[in-house]
Amino acid sequence: MTFSFLNPLYTAVSWIIVQFHSLYSHIFNPDGGWAWGLAIASMVVVIRICLIPLFVKQIKATRAMQAIQPKMKAIQERYKNDRQRQSEEMMKLYKEAGTNPFSSCLPIIVQAPFFTALYGVLAKVAKGQDIGVIHGDLLVSAGKAHIFGAPLSATFVSSPETNVKIVTAVMIILMSLSQFITQRQLMTKNVDLTVKTPFMQQQKMLMYVFPIMFAVMGINFPVGVLVYWLTTNVWSMGQQLVVIHNNPTPGSKAFQERQERLKKAGRLRSDGTEIKGALWGMLPPSKAAVSEAASAAAVVEEAAQVRRQQPRRQSKSQRQQGGAGQPTVELDKDTPAEEPADSAPAEPEGKPAAAKQAAAKPAGTKQGTRQQPKRGGGQRPKKKS
Repeated sequence: MTFSFLNPLYTAVSWIIVQFHSLYSHIFNPDGGWAWGLAIASMVVVIRICLIPLFVKQIKATRAMQAIQPKMKAIQERYKNDRQRQSEEMMKLYKEAGTNPFSSCLPIIVQAPFFTALYGVLAKVAKGQDIGVIHGDLLVSAGKAHIFGAPLSATFVSSPETNVKIVTAVMIILMSLSQFITQRQLMTKNVDLTVKTPFMQQQKMLMYVFPIMFAVMGINFPVGVLVYWLTTNVWSMGQQLVVIHNNPTPGSKAFQERQERLKKAGRLRSDGTEIKGALWGMLPPSKAAVSEAASAAAVVEEAAQVRRQQPRRQSKSQRQQGGAGQPTVELDKDTPAEEPADSAPAEPEGKPAAAKQAAAKPAGTKQGTRQQPKRGGGQRPKKKS
């Protein structure tokens, strides 16, 4: 089924496929499945390269949505009885964060017209009808093309041949599996583990929903469309691996692994930022920048070690218990030295022993205890009757 308003898109898609087909015809059989299959896969690569800016925007939007999830939950709780005010506050929050829920779906939304156009092109080829720039000999050649014995326009449901069903079933499984792996590596490695929000639960649910949905719809997809989706899923998986390795989400498991790699390579500053090289960080940094960062990190580490090894002042009881075996603690110059409480002023030489005895405490009293004064007056007088 084709739509007239998509005719310009049918022409564009068929033209890209034909250009790549003419290129691969110099290597493979022009009527074979490799020439046409690689032409479809190459068209996917071209589309995905054009969508890289949208993919970068999708990453930023997804991270921003993760960051504002606690605020969104607070707004929902606060205005749960006022839907209009809740929507206004949500829109205000999206504007402040510079994101919205639809930003993360941009690559899929943009790909939808190309997918529809390719589906229409293959449907016309299966019926032997002209579409876009595919007509005449090209139409006959596309009709003859088989991938592993399955025609480009064959589907799992419509084809009675066992070989075609096996080929389409394997491609459907690979398509769904690649979708699952792509979503799983995003959830296990590139999600901030410090933020527990409903958004994470939604992503986990989508990790299982999308592969099942693609598997159910895939039984009606022509082989050429299965080639399209398998190629775009593999591209997404590889593209995401590069992003997770080089630019992971802060707080995620991949971010911690990246920080360890940068630290071992000497490309991590003391504040945790990366030392980037020229050409937007694609080239390694200069030796001067690395040595400067290493010197700064060494100074910070030395200062931290000095702070950890600074001795503490000892109290009088600790000094008495430690005795001579304890190391002496050097006090600061500005701190006055403590004088023992039981120290007495030096006595002049030649003082007679009698004077010393007279100054001594009376016998029978323990040193260090204070004598209680006696009650004077003898017996208490009796009360008059």
